[in-house]
Amino acid sequence: MRALLALSRGIDAVTRVVGQAAAWLILVAVLVSAGNAVIRKAFNMSSNSWLELQWYLFGAVFMLCAAWALQRNAHVRIDVVTAHLRARTRAWIDLICHVLFLAPFVLLMTWLSWPFFMRSLASGESSSNAGGLILWPAKGLVLLGFIVLIVQTVSEIIKRVAHLTGHLPMPAADEGQTGGHATAADGEIAHNA
Repeated sequence: MRALLALSRGIDAVTRVVGQAAAWLILVAVLVSAGNAVIRKAFNMSSNSWLELQWYLFGAVFMLCAAWALQRNAHVRIDVVTAHLRARTRAWIDLICHVLFLAPFVLLMTWLSWPFFMRSLASGESSSNAGGLILWPAKGLVLLGFIVLIVQTVSEIIKRVAHLTGHLPMPAADEGQTGGHATAADGEIAHNA
């Protein structure tokens, strides 16, 4: 279990770096949007490429921060039901849902995203809008987002198993949406103490 927790800790670190870096793209999207609006109003000019860049940036944030949201336990949940359950029961629910629903879905989407991206890259696909951007980078972000999400799903499964086997402490009942589960690093510290 020690090796799996070390793997989980490494995955968590990469996911955190990717998520935090991608979150800055929100600022870039706001600046692009504001700049595009000012140019459109002040000079009566507009560009499809600037509009598409906003979409790409939003898509990048959504896809690349999904795994970070899962790691921080900030994803959509039915807390009104699970909040009243014991931590062990919540860990079982998470484990079962990650294994039976999340992992197969993300694996399927990763598998389907590969040819979606490769066809676009091979053909040099561009937007059908005048002055639009090339599409393969955006489609590559879809693939990358699902790859990071499946790897983070593996980390979450490891952590739930560690919770249930006593290798990681169970999260406190009052821990909210961010940090609701101890990280692998926390478990290593607790296990070694």
